[in-house]
Amino acid sequence: MSISLVAGLGNPGRDYELSRHNLGWLVVDAYASKHGLSWKAAPQFDSLIARRDLGPGRTVWFMKPHTFMNESGRAVAALARYHKIPTESVAAVYDDLTIDLGLVKVSVTGSDAGHNGVASLLEYLGNGFARLRLGIGPRQPPEMDLKDFVLARFTQDQQKLIQQKTDIYVQDLELLLESGPSQAMNKLNRRDIT
Repeated sequence: MSISLVAGLGNPGRDYELSRHNLGWLVVDAYASKHGLSWKAAPQFDSLIARRDLGPGRTVWFMKPHTFMNESGRAVAALARYHKIPTESVAAVYDDLTIDLGLVKVSVTGSDAGHNGVASLLEYLGNGFARLRLGIGPRQPPEMDLKDFVLARFTQDQQKLIQQKTDIYVQDLELLLESGPSQAMNKLNRRDIT
């Protein structure tokens, strides 16, 4: 089943713009920019929304929920219901502390691994949505509070790395949309190992 809805997870507001937790937003912004998509406010879905037509009869919706991370699922489920998009056709793009910075993995099942946005998606959508997981780990220093770490900004060196990787992240999202989760998994998850 192809992806019809892509949700970049993040927190609204200037304070969070360059935080690790907003990496999902950064990637969907870069995708939108590359393909000339414009974001429009959709208050009924607590989100900014963009759309792209990928050929006859295939529209993909992109969204940045403005509900704050821990209520992301409410906004995503509302838009999915409105467009009659099943859970299997939803993809979430988000930061993942269990993956090293710069690496990407794709999955379709699993726990929230302590990620409040994913926990909210599981609550409102159930399991089975595709996940483009963008590494932000490991936590440095390891004793730093989890919340403080993910809400902190990337260091300058990390920002440089993210800038270098942004085009690759966008290509990874394109692969997920064009080939579907299982092919993206085969290609991207294996790439991380080499």
